[in-house]
Amino acid sequence: MPGLDETNNESYRYLRSVGNDWQFNVEDLHPKMLSRLYKRFDTFDLDSDEKMEMDEILYWPDRMRQLVNATDEQVEKMRAAVYTFFFNKGVDPVNGLKREDWVEANRVFAEAERERERRGEPSLIALLSNAYYDVLDDDGDGTVDVDELKTMMKAFDVPQEAAYTFFQKADTDKTGKLERPELVHLFRKFWMEPYDPQWDGVYAYKY
Repeated sequence: MPGLDETNNESYRYLRSVGNDWQFNVEDLHPKMLSRLYKRFDTFDLDSDEKMEMDEILYWPDRMRQLVNATDEQVEKMRAAVYTFFFNKGVDPVNGLKREDWVEANRVFAEAERERERRGEPSLIALLSNAYYDVLDDDGDGTVDVDELKTMMKAFDVPQEAAYTFFQKADTDKTGKLERPELVHLFRKFWMEPYDPQWDGVYAYKY
């Protein structure tokens, strides 16, 4: 069965363009990370047809619009960031992404992010995180607090009590507020790095 490569996946295309020959091996993944990723896919696959479509992805920034006092400009920035992020994650605007390819698409995207970091290039995780951050920062103080984080959990269909566990893990400098780099760091640790049990409770064990 054909898999993913530089002809049908943007992250593989990027890696090959810079001479990185990384290749996916499912045996490198911890079973709990596999489970986490498949649960995430099923959240996005709104019609349960085992294919993630870009329209399904763009439902989530639209949901944020309903929950916060976001401007049209902020929502459009968020939609653009979501589109770019998931396009690079393998969601084709026409053909979508099949469930059977989702885990590999995540792992090659993670390697592409590491390569961008090594080369001093902009992070797509940061692009997405910052777009959400701008919307979540409802009071405009440049940080995100627990109440604002609850909005994100509600938007992502995650129990709102997860805001407390997420906040506790993300607030590494213990200021009681989340700065942009702290949000990016936690997203990266939970979704992109090798499985580590210390992050299990971040989303109240939904993932």
